Amino acid sequence: MGSMIELAASDGQRLAAYRAEPHGPARGGIVIVQEIFGVNSHIRSVADGFARDGYLAIAPALFDRVQRNIDLGYAPADIQAGRALKERVSMDAALRDIEAAVRAAAAAGKVGIVGYCWGGLVSWMAAARVAGLACAVPYYGGGMPDQIGLQPRCPVMCHFGERDAHIPLEGVKKLAAAHPAHTVHIYPADHGFNCDQRGSYDEAAAKLARGRTLAFLRQHVG
Repeated sequence: MGSMIELAASDGQRLAAYRAEPHGPARGGIVIVQEIFGVNSHIRSVADGFARDGYLAIAPALFDRVQRNIDLGYAPADIQAGRALKERVSMDAALRDIEAAVRAAAAAGKVGIVGYCWGGLVSWMAAARVAGLACAVPYYGGGMPDQIGLQPRCPVMCHFGERDAHIPLEGVKKLAAAHPAHTVHIYPADHGFNCDQRGSYDEAAAKLARGRTLAFLRQHVG
């Protein structure tokens, strides 16, 4: 369904992105933000899924600034490699690349952003720092409770797992209390519960979260 395109960030950086188009007229655009594993088969399938739901989906390759063509799996060695790559990409650089993806997705109308794992944190930051977003949906964004003082400029819906050892539940609850205007959902699941390629995949939680996300996108994007 999708194909690779090239984007240009405001600082001149050129990066790849996966672009998935709906079959009919687009309801709007969605930027899909990768985990630490690159724009891999899972992220491409997520983009394809949102395209089937009627959105133009753009998934920028945020690691292109340090290494191109990253497509990792979920084995321990992949996790180690992904973490090392993530440490080499500054948040400022990632957000410039997100801005480029938002501009591309805006060809379809209003734009939302949905991110997973590291992409969840990037989506949370983008909600406050990137112009042109109608809404943001971070999934289990590691580090989000450390950015509790952030003030999103668009509506946000967050998804967390209560058994996520990477993101303590106490921090999630503090985040929710500090941002009552936004929505925080907590599921009886682990980190990465949305990814059907991980051992932590939870079908019930993933299905419920996706339904809520689609309703949120329908409300704010189209």
